[in-house]
Amino acid sequence: MKQVPRHQQIVELVQKQGYVSTDELVEQFNVSPQTIRRDLNELADANKIRRYHGGATIPLSSENTSYNTRKSMNFNEKDVIAEEVVKHIPDGATLFIDIGTTPEAIAKALNKNHKQLRIVTNNINVATILLPNPEFKVILAGGEVRNRDGGIVGEATLDFIKQFRLDFGILGISGIDFDGSLLDFDYHEVRVKQAIIENSRSVFLAVDHSKFGRNAMVKLGNISQLHMLFTDKQPPKEILSILKEHSIPLEVINQE
Repeated sequence: MKQVPRHQQIVELVQKQGYVSTDELVEQFNVSPQTIRRDLNELADANKIRRYHGGATIPLSSENTSYNTRKSMNFNEKDVIAEEVVKHIPDGATLFIDIGTTPEAIAKALNKNHKQLRIVTNNINVATILLPNPEFKVILAGGEVRNRDGGIVGEATLDFIKQFRLDFGILGISGIDFDGSLLDFDYHEVRVKQAIIENSRSVFLAVDHSKFGRNAMVKLGNISQLHMLFTDKQPPKEILSILKEHSIPLEVINQE
């Protein structure tokens, strides 16, 4: 394959998967590791990807993609992950459900069979999904409503969340760095997520594979604070190592 089409395909793979390994690219394009490393260096110089040891991820960015774009990205993967997450939520539980398109998929999955749940959320979309269900008691946080995604943030939201101590916290995040950092774009939203972590007995994080290695500017915590991680593809070895070190269960949900 010629260099230019290969470069385009590498960029498309990175954008779709969130990260790719050098070994994966060598196998896919049937070229030498030296050729792939040269390709990655050239693409990184053009800021089309970001290099890391053993592969590449999406370039640095200070802004999140739009809500509608995120909602359509990896749509099936999010639903499959959500179906697995809700198997670990017993009837009668109390839980936080965070801002994000994956937490919204989890809310839809909970709607199918669960009974007697009490749910605190700062996500208007989650509240709208759950409100018609007579089995659920939904408590909506106060604060400033963001018109771009229905998220509720601010000091009032933070104070509200801190009043509770619930069984489960269901987080949504923008990225997981290779050192295990949990990342997001909005400082005010991050503070609410930190409060959810601090006030939940068990913290579940559900992410599709595109979040691994994805960069965002605000650190909200580390995967070592989680009680379980759900995803649709095996994470990079750096993240696997951290999960193993802290004995955090990992569920990789295949779609077959």
